[in-house]
Amino acid sequence: MPANAPVPTLLWPNGAPEAQGDTDADKPAIYAWLPAANPTKTAVIVAPGGGYEHLSVVHEGSDVAAWLNAHGIAAFQLRYRIGPKYHNPIELGDAQRAIRMVRANAAKYGTAPDHIGMWGFSAGGHLTATAGTLFDAGNAAATDPIDRESSRPDFLILCYPVITMQDPYVHRGSRTFLLGNAPTQAELDELSPELHVTAQTPQAFMFSTTDDHTVPIMNSVMFYEALVKAGVSVEMHLFQHGGHGS
Repeated sequence: MPANAPVPTLLWPNGAPEAQGDTDADKPAIYAWLPAANPTKTAVIVAPGGGYEHLSVVHEGSDVAAWLNAHGIAAFQLRYRIGPKYHNPIELGDAQRAIRMVRANAAKYGTAPDHIGMWGFSAGGHLTATAGTLFDAGNAAATDPIDRESSRPDFLILCYPVITMQDPYVHRGSRTFLLGNAPTQAELDELSPELHVTAQTPQAFMFSTTDDHTVPIMNSVMFYEALVKAGVSVEMHLFQHGGHGS
């Protein structure tokens, strides 16, 4: 993280569920980058990529937060737990908790609870698409007020995203670090967001490149097709050139 990074806010101050240690990597958190003014009251949770094995915290994290701030948008950079130490459903649980936390604290951050999006890159794009298709309304009876909030993002931004867990277009590294070496077909289906798009899936903006040799462009095409079929508002830009992470 850059020297000017804000102090992280732990998603679970008293310890994350199923934590396997006491390092920063075991403590999912958000870094709240707040602009001088936010006229649209918009918040964006930024999910860096890294194949579910590391987090690209500058190029796909703090740099993105700075860009959002420059455009008057609050950014919440997500530090989520990753493999090989952590597997599904830990990553999705961390993302859902971040969405709930930002929504529960909207007044504190100067944002609106119905203007919360999620922006994901590569494997972070998979996490974003999963959060946008596997969400819930919250638990109204929860003692923790954060858990009472919905985990549904209001919009999605997907940059060269990993989407499917199915052959032949899967990014194998992401699948292995998320689901282990021998996932069941049921697990592959559950974590393939293109199979779970409905009319309630949030609107989306997507971009990818045809000559991305890391994550096949068909990942984006499959999700776009599913959104169109479900009648969800979506805009996608496909560029001929530009490697993965461009």
